[in-house]
Parts: sequence; structure tokens; C-alpha cells
Amino acid sequence: MNHSTRRGRRTFLAALGATLAGTALPAWAKFQPDQFRIGYQKSATTLLLLKAHGTLEKRLAPLGIKVSWNEFTAGPQLLEGLNVGAIDFGYVGEAPPVFAQAAGADFVYTAYELPAPRAEGVVVAKNSPIKTVADLKGKKVAFNRGSDVHWFIVALLRKNGLDFGDIQPVYLAPADARAALEQGAIDAWAIWDPFLAAAQAQSGARLLADAQGVASHHEFFLSQREFAQKRQNVVAIVMEELNRQGQWVKQNTAAAAAELAPLQGLDVSIIQTSLEHYSHVYKPIDAEVLAEQQRIADTFYELKLIPRKIVTKDATLA
Repeated sequence: MNHSTRRGRRTFLAALGATLAGTALPAWAKFQPDQFRIGYQKSATTLLLLKAHGTLEKRLAPLGIKVSWNEFTAGPQLLEGLNVGAIDFGYVGEAPPVFAQAAGADFVYTAYELPAPRAEGVVVAKNSPIKTVADLKGKKVAFNRGSDVHWFIVALLRKNGLDFGDIQPVYLAPADARAALEQGAIDAWAIWDPFLAAAQAQSGARLLADAQGVASHHEFFLSQREFAQKRQNVVAIVMEELNRQGQWVKQNTAAAAAELAPLQGLDVSIIQTSLEHYSHVYKPIDAEVLAEQQRIADTFYELKLIPRKIVTKDATLA
């Protein structure tokens, strides 16, 4: 592992674990029985629609619980918010929980979305000489450190006879990575929808590979452990509403895309393409999906991307 990779890993884990050494958290970071604080990203379409429709607020009002919404740029930042007690509940991809658990964050897996491998991929510039995944050897590949595509790129390289050390990882947030690709500062970009669909439609980026046959690309709903223990009724209600919202999206994709367009700042056609890549079906955490997470964790430890072995089942209430 090169120096920049080691430094990047230390920086990421330090950011997630910085508050763990303290003995006291500010008042806002403690469990508040009359609050339900949700973390979301703009790519979390079902949560965005639930927020816009206000149905969760109506369900929880009779219980005296106030809902608040907190936007994060990506999964790792959301996990840090969950870790320090700034939020009670959030939605992230496969890799962020693994990095967070390795850094000592105390959360539990609540539910997962059925696999959506077409919703993440590696793109290159339209006129790039790169034609196959094997051509990525020695190239600069950008992705958001600690995000779901971190696992995807590891798995994709392995399937094509390469190791993670065979590329030059460039850790960039989605907006910065897209700009770098368009300017020729990087060779490839691993990203998820709707950013993936937007890059293809708006800049002519060419899809090199998606996650089909490579990674499941599960999305997870996570809860702060104390909240999950003390407010199981609230967690049950939010999952009911999310499943209801997910079914509506599946049955009304065009209408959902039109409603999301001003919220995500993208064309309706791009959002509709993105929505069609996700299942919008959520299931309680089970042994099979935890085993998949364990494989990710074991691989990351083998690659020295996380500092210690973890047991993913520990991040449950069971």
C-alpha cells in the first residue's frame, strides 16, 4: 500500500473515530425521546420523497415525536453524524458501515434494499483509450473514499485479474470527481446513481462496467443503537412508510422522477433512468446480507483498508 493510500485511510478513520475518545457528548448528541433525526443524501430518492410528502411527520405527531432532516454529501459523512449522535437514522451503501464499525462507531443495521448492481459503475471519458477493466492498471481512478463504490472497485478489479494496488486511487467527492474526469485529471470514475446516469447523459461519459456479477450494491438503513433499542416503534413506523413510498415509486416511476427533478436538480429523464436501476424494496436485516457484509469487511482488513477485524453481526440488536 502506497503512502497516499495509508494517509487517506488514517485520515478517514480518524474522522470517524475522533469523538470516540471523549467521555462526554454535547446535549444535542444524546438520545432524545421526543426527536427523530434522519440523515439523508440527495441520491436517497425514497427518503427525499418521504420528506417532501410529510407522511412520517403525520404518523409520529400523535406520539409527540418531532422529525428533523439532515442532509449529508455521502455515506461516510452520514455515518460520522450517526456515530457522534447528530442523527438517529440514515441510509448508506455497503462500505460505509464497515469502515465505521472498524472505527468503533456504535450503530445497528436496521433494513436493506434488495440488490441494485446496475446503479453503480465505472465510467471513462467518451474518447478515452480505456476499453476494458484490465486497462485500468496503473491509471488514476476516482471515487468517494469509504463509500459503496469503494467496495465495488475492489471487487471489480479482483474479478478482472487486478489488485487494488494496481490502480492509483484518487479520493474525490462526486462533483469534484466528475469535474476531474471532464478535465482529464483522472482516467476513470467509480460512482453511483443518479450521478452515474447524469454523467452518461450530460457529458457523454462511457460506461466501462457496472456492478452486475461483481457486487450486490445493497443500500442499508442504519440506526443509532440506543435509539433502536428504546424506539423500536418509531423504527417500525419509518420502515412502514419507506416501504409504502418505495412501492409507489415502483408503480409510478415517471411521476416520481418528475417530483424528484427539482429536489435533485437533474433532468426528469436522468432521474427516471436512475430510479429504474433500484429495487425500492426493503427487507429486515438477515443472516445472508450480514454474511455479504462480513465478506466485504474481511477483504478490507486483508487489504489493510480497515485497522482491525470486525464481526458485522455485532452491529445488530440480536
